Amino acid sequence: MVFYYVSKIAWFFATPSNLLLSAILLGLVLALFAPLRTFGVGLALVTTVTTIALGLLPVATYLMVPLEERFPLFKDDGKPVDGIVLLGGAVDASDSLSRGRISANEAAERVLDTIQLAHRYPQARILISGGGGTVFGDGRAEAPVIADYFRSIGIDPARILVEDRSRTTSENALYARDLAKPKEGERWLLVTSAWHMPRAVGVFEKAGFSVTAYPVDFRTGGGSNNLRLFAFVSDGLRRLDVVTKEWAGLVGYYLTGRTNVLFPAPHSSSDAVGSASL
Repeated sequence: MVFYYVSKIAWFFATPSNLLLSAILLGLVLALFAPLRTFGVGLALVTTVTTIALGLLPVATYLMVPLEERFPLFKDDGKPVDGIVLLGGAVDASDSLSRGRISANEAAERVLDTIQLAHRYPQARILISGGGGTVFGDGRAEAPVIADYFRSIGIDPARILVEDRSRTTSENALYARDLAKPKEGERWLLVTSAWHMPRAVGVFEKAGFSVTAYPVDFRTGGGSNNLRLFAFVSDGLRRLDVVTKEWAGLVGYYLTGRTNVLFPAPHSSSDAVGSASL
């Protein structure tokens, strides 16, 4: 519990956009004191230029590409699908409940693609995993909101499993496993953002829950599209925050034993590292 809150708060300050803003403010404060004026002004100017550069140049895109290309798009090979695991992160539970309708964010494809899969595989169970995973939120869980939405559009309630306790990807895997109780030979699709898929698959494998990756919500276009500048500084910084957190998560999960390999790949855990190039 303590580790969870400490890590969340630490990351709030370590997030690149917050860190850069803090450095600019620090420089301005130091510039108020005569002995430190030159250093303070220099720090503020250099950090400001760095912020603009990181916000406009495709730096974050290139950091995200290896994550998104780690797992290929799912291709229907005709084999049966027993279940679908949808990881939370696409819906704001508090806003949805207060508005009385689902409020999705930029990761909405997680929900949309799961709906498509629910129709494509009408016998598959649908496990929605997502609790209140923010420090500053009101603790309202996301999974029940999505489950209610699925029922409202005609998906059989008997197919839906709701896991509303998890606050982290690691807990997603553990609680989903305990709820689904997957049997040997069953095929479960894991639906989450492509940039999040390596860490997600890694923790599910560690938990003993065998899944097949179904990556969605791609943020990069591939090829020359990755050379494009961002139209707004805020867009580039937002992507930088997301991708930096994901790389940090991969390292942190590996060091704390929540994944078996540093960079999980679509192979057995023994050859995951190095089986696909960066």
